[in-house]
Amino acid sequence: DEKIFLDNELSLPILADKLKISIHDASYLINEVTGHNFYNYINSKRVEEAKRLLLSDKSEELNMLGIAFASGFNSKTTFNTAFKKWTGLSPTQYQKQNSQR
Repeated sequence: DEKIFLDNELSLPILADKLKISIHDASYLINEVTGHNFYNYINSKRVEEAKRLLLSDKSEELNMLGIAFASGFNSKTTFNTAFKKWTGLSPTQYQKQNSQR
C-alpha cells in the first residue's frame, strides 16, 4: 500500500530495514519474484507512477522534471532512460500518444 519507491533516497538496505529482513533476503525475493534486480524493479514501479501522472491532471501542474521527481527519480536523465527502457517511448511521446485516446 505504501509507495516507498517514490522515495528517491530508497536503497536496498533501506528497503530491507523497512521489511525487517536482511539485505540478502530482500535482494533474493525481488530477483525471484520479479525477475529483476532491485534498481530495475524500483525503476519499473517509478515508470508506472510517471505514466499515471503523465495522463492525469497533475501533468498540467508539473513539467517533465516535476513528474520525474514526483515519481521518485532524482534526475531527468535517469527518468528519461528508465522510461524509454520500460515503454519504448520518451515521456513526451508517451504522453502525446496516450492523451489523444
